[in-house]
Amino acid sequence: MKTTLLIAAAVAALATAPAFAAPLNVAAEKKAIDAQLDRDYPELDALYKDIHTHPELGFQEVETAKKLAAQMRALGFTVTEGVGKTGVVAVLKNGDGPKVLIRTELDALPMQEKTGLPYASQATAMWNGEKVFVAHSCGHDIHMAAWIGTARQLVAQKAKWKGTLVFVAQPSEETVSGARAMLADGFLEKFGKPDYGFALHVGPGAAGEVYYKPGVLTSTSDALDVTFNGRGAHGSMPSASIDPVMMAARFTVDVQSVISREKDPAAFGVVTVGSIQAGSAGNIIPEKAKVRGTIRTQDAGVRDKILAGIDRTVKAVVEMAGAPPADYTITPGGKAVVNDQALTDRTAAVFKTAFGPRAVLTPQPGSASEDYSEFIIAGVPSVYFSIGGFDPAVMAKAKAEGKPLPVNHSPYFAPVPEPSIRTGVEAMTLAVLNVMGK
Repeated sequence: MKTTLLIAAAVAALATAPAFAAPLNVAAEKKAIDAQLDRDYPELDALYKDIHTHPELGFQEVETAKKLAAQMRALGFTVTEGVGKTGVVAVLKNGDGPKVLIRTELDALPMQEKTGLPYASQATAMWNGEKVFVAHSCGHDIHMAAWIGTARQLVAQKAKWKGTLVFVAQPSEETVSGARAMLADGFLEKFGKPDYGFALHVGPGAAGEVYYKPGVLTSTSDALDVTFNGRGAHGSMPSASIDPVMMAARFTVDVQSVISREKDPAAFGVVTVGSIQAGSAGNIIPEKAKVRGTIRTQDAGVRDKILAGIDRTVKAVVEMAGAPPADYTITPGGKAVVNDQALTDRTAAVFKTAFGPRAVLTPQPGSASEDYSEFIIAGVPSVYFSIGGFDPAVMAKAKAEGKPLPVNHSPYFAPVPEPSIRTGVEAMTLAVLNVMGK
C-alpha cells in the first residue's frame, strides 16, 4: 500500500475518533507514576530478566504468553489467549470513554546472545527445520516489562481515567506477520476497533530519552528468497558443474548495483542478503544454493524500481551461468508505520513537559520495519514512539574511544533495564492518560 494511502486512511480514521480528553496535569501525573514505579519496579525487573532468559520465537511464544496473561488476570483484566495463534488480548472497562490499544510484542530472534549478562539466554528452538539459539536481541523483553508496568499504573490510577483499555501482546513481530494474524483471527470483530493506539520500541539511544515523529516512521519490508539451481560435481572438476554457489555470490554482489546505479541516491532503499545456504563439504559443488534477504523502502516508486532490478539480476546471473531458471519469490512484509499527526502532536507536548530535552523529535523515518502498521491500516490512529536503552556514560566512553555501539539484532545488544523500563512505563502511561483522563 502506498504511503499516501496510509496517510489518507489515518486522517479518515481520526475524523471519526472521539474528542481528546481534557489537558493532562503532566507534573502531577508523572509524580504519581514515579511513586507507583518505586513500588512496582523490583517485580518488573524480575519479569524482564525471566523473559530475557527464556525467549521464544514467533508463533512459539506459549510460555511467554502465559506469563503475561497471568499478570493481566491478576490485575483484573478480562484476558483472551490464543488470538492469532499465540497472541494475548487483555481488556479492562472503566465507564464510557475512548477505547485505547496498547501493544507489545512477544517474540525473540533466532540468534545467539553474546552479551555475557548473568541472565543471558541459552535457549534453543527449531526454526525453519534447524535447531537455533534464541535471544531477545531486539528489546521486546523491555517492551513486555513496560507493558505490564503500564497496566499496573493504569489500574492503580483507575479513578483518573475513563474508557476501555485493550492491551495487546502480539506474536511474531520479527516475521512481520503477527499483527496480520491477530486481525485475521477476528481481533476487530471480537474486541471492537480502538479509537487510539500506542506502541513503543527500545533502541540504541540514551536511556531516559523518548523519541517521537509524526507521519511516516518506518520502512516497508519485503522478503527475498532465491534458489539457484545448478549441476553438482567434484570440487576438483568445476567444468563439469553449473556452480550455484558462484551464482549466489555473483547475485549478492551484483544486486547492489541496483541500489548504487538505478535508485535515486537521495531516496531510501536497501537490499541486504542475510543468508546464503549451500553444500555440505568443501570438495563438493552442490546442486542448489539458497539466498535469503530483505528489501526496505519508504516510497512505492523506489520499491517498484528495486524489485524490477532484482528480477533482472536474478535472470542475468542464471543466463551467464547457463543454468536452469532460479526459483524466486518476493514476499511482501510490513508496511510503513504512519503516525497520526494530531495524536502525535498532543502526545509530544506531554513528552516535552514530562521529559524536557530528553524528549527528542526524530528528523527522518527509520530503516527498520514493523508490522504494527497493520493496526494503523485497519483504522486505528496511533503513535509509535521509541525510548533509549543505553547507559549515557557507556555511550560517551564508546564515542571517546571511537567504538561503535551494538544496535538492535546485534548479539551484543543489551539495553539497561533501569531506567529503560521506567521510561517506557512513564511515557506510555502518560500517553494513555492524555487521551483517557477524566
